[in-house]
Amino acid sequence: MTGEVETTALGPMDVRRVMAALPHRYPMLLVDRVVSLVPSQSIHAIKAVSVNEPFFQGHFPTRPIMPGVLIVEAMAQAAGVLAVVSMNLADSGKLVYFMSIDGAKFRTPVEPGCLLDLHVEVTQNRGAICKFSGKALIDGKLAAEANFVAMISDPPKD
Repeated sequence: MTGEVETTALGPMDVRRVMAALPHRYPMLLVDRVVSLVPSQSIHAIKAVSVNEPFFQGHFPTRPIMPGVLIVEAMAQAAGVLAVVSMNLADSGKLVYFMSIDGAKFRTPVEPGCLLDLHVEVTQNRGAICKFSGKALIDGKLAAEANFVAMISDPPKD
């Protein structure tokens, strides 16, 4: 990524630092903390999945399972933190936009009480557009994986 800060691992980051990097807020903030981050390379983040999550009311009331699209969103948010930290974009007003997804696969249901380990790596960097590979694990077991693309840009004008 352009504007690299350093290549040594950073972390941990608590939710306040995550919120400083992302514009998302409850109920759409899906990264609770960062375990480690290697600028321009990778991030290991955590989503603590609670039974109090609003989506569990309807997905599914008798067997709560985290929707796959939200697992992918959690990986994309982790990538957003990685991009913002790597490119020194905090407080810049720039946003990280999710552009595309490919090869999403869901292996294990994500249920309340899980700690979802989010592992995301940069696979290609072309300045404002970056490609990522992400995996979500529960107790070391693969729950989901996907490749996705994000773009760093100014927010839309009103």
